[in-house]
Amino acid sequence: MSTQNVVNPSAASLAKAAEAARKTGLPPVHLWNPPLSGDMDMRIARDGTWFHEGSPIQRPALVKLFSSILKKEGAEYCLVTPVEKWRITVEDAPFVALDVSRSGEGAAQVLTFETHVGDVVHAGPDHPISVVIDQAAGTPAPYVMVRNGLQALIDRKTFYRLMDCATEEDGWLGIYSGGAFFPIIRSDAL
Repeated sequence: MSTQNVVNPSAASLAKAAEAARKTGLPPVHLWNPPLSGDMDMRIARDGTWFHEGSPIQRPALVKLFSSILKKEGAEYCLVTPVEKWRITVEDAPFVALDVSRSGEGAAQVLTFETHVGDVVHAGPDHPISVVIDQAAGTPAPYVMVRNGLQALIDRKTFYRLMDCATEEDGWLGIYSGGAFFPIIRSDAL
């Protein structure tokens, strides 16, 4: 007879562990490497809506709390505590950048993004902007790196605002931020 405890995934237990670990700033999920506990019926939709067991999570504070214990391992996303790791489904990127502000001009400008869970990110070498073109539809999907391999999909209105400050450099239309140039699309493709 096994003496191993059977653990069922519980959003409440994960939230409690995350709150305990989050006394100051973000929990150190990069230091937590427990064995995989299994799959949890939790999904992050492309629009940033979090679902648990098929229902949207209505409390923004709970979504923010779960986002603080999110970790990417290879192509998989997990909610992790020091003793549990539950694999979840992410349709695109786990975060959505809903706004951007700009300070400075030209190559010296800094673009600051805010996500739907309250992360604030200054785009630059440590937080690059990237664009993936959907070959079938021909539409761009722009992203900014938030933390530890977790990206935010830049929403449409924010992307249009970015393109207003785009410049051409070495055959690319792109954006400067934090001393780096981020190519968006080849100039000859316009």
